[in-house]
Amino acid sequence: MALTFAPAPTQKTALEQEDSAFTPRFDANGLITAVVTDAADNQLLMVAHMNAQALALTLETGIAHYWSRSRKSLWKKGETSGNLQQVVELRTDCDQDAVWLRVKVAGHDATCHTGRRSCFYRTVGVSDGKAVVTGDGSVPRFDASTVYQKPD
Repeated sequence: MALTFAPAPTQKTALEQEDSAFTPRFDANGLITAVVTDAADNQLLMVAHMNAQALALTLETGIAHYWSRSRKSLWKKGETSGNLQQVVELRTDCDQDAVWLRVKVAGHDATCHTGRRSCFYRTVGVSDGKAVVTGDGSVPRFDASTVYQKPD
C-alpha cells in the first residue's frame, strides 16, 4: 500500500504543531523543495524537488527519490551512477512546504551529475561589473560522460 498525505490544514498554526500529522504543502505544480546535505559533515549536496510519489517512496524505502522538472519524471537518485542517497533523517520546515534530507551517499560519494560530490561547486562573484562563476577546485569523483552515456 502506497503512503499518502492528508491535505495540509488551512490554519498555519496547525502546521507548526510539533506532534501534528505530516501534511506537506506542495506548490501549484504539485512539488515541494528538497534540500539535501551529507549526514556526516552537513555539506550541502543538492537542492531538488519532490512530488507526492517521490516523497512517499523516499519515506517508504529510505532511498531518496525526486521529481525531475526537466524530464517530467520520477527519479531515484543514484540509480544510474550507483551513488544512491540513503536517507538518515528527513525534516520539514515550520509550514511544511520544504523538506531537508540528511543522507549518506553510496558509491563514489558524489551527488552531482558532473561527477562532483556537491552540485554547489562554483562560487558567484562580481568581476568588471559582471556576475561570474568560479570553480571551487573540486574535481569529479567519477567520469560522468561514461556513466551517463546515451544509447546510440
